[in-house]
Parts: sequence; structure tokens; C-alpha cells
Amino acid sequence: METMQLKEVAAALGAEPARYADADISDITIDSREAGEGTLFFAIQGERFDAHDFVTDVLAKGAVAAVCSRPIEGADADKIILVPDTRLAFLALAGYYRAKFAIPVVGLTGSVGKTTTKEMVAAVLSQKYKTLATQGNFNNEIGLPKMCFRLDGSYEAAVFEMGMSGFGEISRLTAAARPTVGIITNIGVSHIEKLGSREGILKAKMEILEGMSPDAPLLINGDNDLLPEGVKGISNPVVVCGISCSDADCRAENIVQGQESMRFDICYDGQRYAVELPAVGTHNVYNACIAFACGMLLGVSPEQAIRGLAGYVPAGMRQKIVRRGGVTVIEDCYNASPDSIKASLGVLRDSDGNRKIAVLGDMKELGSYSRRAHLECGKAAADHHVDVLLALGEEARAYIEGADGGVPTVRHFDDKAALAETLCGMLREGDTVLFKASRAMKLEEIIASVYETLPDSSGN
Repeated sequence: METMQLKEVAAALGAEPARYADADISDITIDSREAGEGTLFFAIQGERFDAHDFVTDVLAKGAVAAVCSRPIEGADADKIILVPDTRLAFLALAGYYRAKFAIPVVGLTGSVGKTTTKEMVAAVLSQKYKTLATQGNFNNEIGLPKMCFRLDGSYEAAVFEMGMSGFGEISRLTAAARPTVGIITNIGVSHIEKLGSREGILKAKMEILEGMSPDAPLLINGDNDLLPEGVKGISNPVVVCGISCSDADCRAENIVQGQESMRFDICYDGQRYAVELPAVGTHNVYNACIAFACGMLLGVSPEQAIRGLAGYVPAGMRQKIVRRGGVTVIEDCYNASPDSIKASLGVLRDSDGNRKIAVLGDMKELGSYSRRAHLECGKAAADHHVDVLLALGEEARAYIEGADGGVPTVRHFDDKAALAETLCGMLREGDTVLFKASRAMKLEEIIASVYETLPDSSGN
């Protein structure tokens, strides 16, 4: 972070700067444990605590000032910046700070594939620019400001992921991030419980344009059924990426899936480029096309973009492939939606191996659409020729029903330990196992049990 003046911050937040001291701020935090000399502390009220209760302690530790939504008894009033809402003030100051940097900023949202596409875009841009990219799940109204404050004069580009669960959230995030390039990966059914319909989800994702200038380009997946129509009439230039759409500006052709990679050609601006991506699944080809096109818009050469995609590393538990004891494990249990489960089942189907085993847990936040979504994914398991389906959770019962006899072996479990015991007892060399569920299901606990029963790569 670049140093800011307390008076400057006060003015940016609508306070009277003259009442505050000439003091440097070198760090901004919402965690009282991180506060100290040179720190500006935002007192944000959470579900289990109110950070206003820690303001006096923070100031005693040497913090320059605190941003609060109410007066703090016993605190020096000249070290308190009062605002109506500290969460919104945190976002507002992040937007003010981000505007100090005249660099390319990519803002990215979508129902699925946000994090993967963000990592691919960052891998491409990093071939030319020192690039800051959203880390972990810092994609909400707390996380995105934290990422903005990590900018300093050494960065030449940034990639900010934007998540949401309701209307207005992307609007507030894009106002802070001010993207010079926007990306919408797709429109699925994640958060349909709050947004009512896929059309509602589209409307919420399109809020990204509110923080972009009218000439800032928007990249979309042209094979998504809603996006091409959804962007008609907008003033921003639209760059269409895809595989089958006839008007794609960036198209993937000649797609071949290997054990741990995808090989394909990218057709862009009348030229053809051979790409090898160290990730599997057609959905990742879409993500790579978007990343490639984004690089082209921002001055990355095709050769640099190809090199960046070749160096892509999957983040967290997103389709990580592990081979152990003759068994191939596909760890893809960071989160789940109907679209991502179907994509992962496609990866399972196309993988080598004797038996294809799917361990699927509940998908969350689907509301009244939940039963239908689980039924559809159960049918997809049958359509993708899964040999064994092990379902975990109450909603997951519908996977079994949806499979409707199309999967030779099906079992439902309410208990992770029982599922792990059953799975470990049936595994044999040559099997491929997919783990996929919403994050709350914590399937990594079952994966750990599986690894305990399988020898490592050295045979121990």
C-alpha cells in the first residue's frame, strides 16, 4: 500500500479534514489484532462481534485513527472518523485509493469459473506486467477492498474477482474496482434462491458495467444461452469467446483432452495458435479463451499468452488431479453448482481408468430450484456413464433418484465416515474418483481418509 494522509482519508470519506492531524497511514485493516503504528482501523460490525468494541484498544496500540459509525466513549474524537456505514466507507475508500493507479484493471464475475478464469487471466497478464490478482475468496465487499489496498506503484495490472449473492453487490464492487476490462464467464443458477431466476442472475452480473467507462470492453462466453442476448444494446464493446458460436472473436477448435491437459487451437484475429493447458475439461477451454482474448486486448503477445496459459496452476481444491496407489482422484470440492457438477462429470467421463466413481454432496443456495437441480445432476451422472454414484447429504438423495437406474451402483449416505469407509473398501487399481459438492459439505475430510488407505507415489 502507498502511504496516505489522514486528512486525505477524512476528506475522501466526507469528514472535515481540518480537524485531523498531519499523520501518515501506511496500512488499513478491519482486524484489531493487526492494528498498530501507522494503521487506519475500520470498525465493522460482524455477525458475532462489533469491532467498535475494540477501538480504544486499537488506538492505544498506536493506530492513527479509526473509522466508526458511532462515537466511541473515552476515545480522542480527533482520531475518530464518523461515517454512516463503515462497510460502505471501506468500499468507498478502496475506490478512492484504486483510482490513484492508472493501470489496466480486469473485473471478473460469473456464475461458475470465476476463480479459474481469474487465475488464467493473471497468468497471461503476468507474462508482460507485474499483476495483482484476487487471493482466495477475497471477492466480496470486504475482500475486494483489501485487494485494492494491496496496490502500490510497482504493480502494472490487476485482476479483481467479484462475487455476489444478491442485487446491488456487483454494482458496489465495480464502483470500487473501476475495471478497464470486464469479464462475465457465464450465467448459471448459483444464488438463484435470492435472485429468483437466471434472468435475475444475468441482471445482477450485468451490474459490472456500472463501474466501467462506456468504451471499456466486456468479454463474454458466447456459447452461454443468455449472455449474447443479454449484452445487446449496451454501449461497451463486446468481445465474444467460445467454441460453437458462429460470431466468436476468439474461438477454440480441434480440442483434445489428455490425462492432465487440454490441447486446442485458438483462432483470433485471423490467426491460429496452438495451446496446451494444464487442466482438463471443456469448461476450462472456455476460461482459457477468455484469458487469451483479455491478454490480446491489453497488449500481451500471442506467444506470451500461450506461455502464460501453459503455466497455469489450479487454485485450491478446484479440479486438482492426484494419482495415488493406482487410483486417480479428482479433487473438485471447493464449491458446486449444477453447471460445475455437469462439467466435472464430463471430466470424469473423459478420464482414463476402469471404473468412474462420483462422490457428490449437496449443492447449497438453490432454494426452490434445489430438488430439480439435484435430479438433473443425477441424470447427468447416468448420461456420463458413471459406474458408481455415492451421494452425501439430504438434498443429495435426488441424485440417486435422477440417475433412475442409469448408474450401476448407487448409495446414499448421511454420514461422511460411513461414506469414506464404503469408498475405501471398494477402491481398486485403475479407478477414477471425482469429489464434488458445495464447500459446506467438506468433502476434503473424505479425501483425507482415502489417501490414508492408498500408498503414496513412492509406494510407501
